[in-house]
Amino acid sequence: MGLAACLAAVTIVLALTGRLALYINPDAAWFAILMAIVALVGTLLSFALPLGAEAEHGHDHGTDDVHDHGTHGEDAAAPIARAAVAAGGVLASGLVLGMLVLPPASLSAELAASRDTGAPPLFSGSDTIELATTGDTASFGVGDWASVFATATNPDAFEGDSVTLTGFVSTTGSDGFSLTRLVITHCVIDAQTASITVASDAAGLGTGQWVTIDGTVRTDDDGRLEILASQVSAVDEPSDPYEY
Repeated sequence: MGLAACLAAVTIVLALTGRLALYINPDAAWFAILMAIVALVGTLLSFALPLGAEAEHGHDHGTDDVHDHGTHGEDAAAPIARAAVAAGGVLASGLVLGMLVLPPASLSAELAASRDTGAPPLFSGSDTIELATTGDTASFGVGDWASVFATATNPDAFEGDSVTLTGFVSTTGSDGFSLTRLVITHCVIDAQTASITVASDAAGLGTGQWVTIDGTVRTDDDGRLEILASQVSAVDEPSDPYEY
């Protein structure tokens, strides 16, 4: 119960400090916060139970001989049980304290590379493709454009569309790099990699470097969509590094 209360407190602290989005999709954060409140209320109510009441159950029936059976064995095991409970409590408390004290870290570029299966990223539905076709792409992120690039049947329809995107560099080459973001559906456990190709002569970009690019969509020599960058600016990692 104590561990549940500590984890609930961590959840609420992360929510109050605006860091819960590093673990959970903001659209689902309300459920985690609600469950944390329920856990804290349950912990407080548990103190209303009489101490040792559960141990007294069933002691009014049977004979003294039955109650004495196995008593010595239980007495011998009691110190071991108490030590195990204490050790578990100390370990759990240390983990929870670490979560409270240490700053949460976002998932790394290395993890993004390990989760990149090479399959076309389909983070969005047909409505996103329709919006892209009409030019209503002001709110598009890397994940949205990655879906468009992977599923567009008429690439010429997007030729010349202006984009401003922020992400981190995952791979580099002589003629450009891949701009990447991690897209979360529910929580960081299901994070998937979304990448788009950026044609640029910007130098000195390393893997994991966060950048903001301005450019236009075009088709390459093979007929695939990419972004021709007009400006690439190094930036700090945003406070919310994921897309949803």
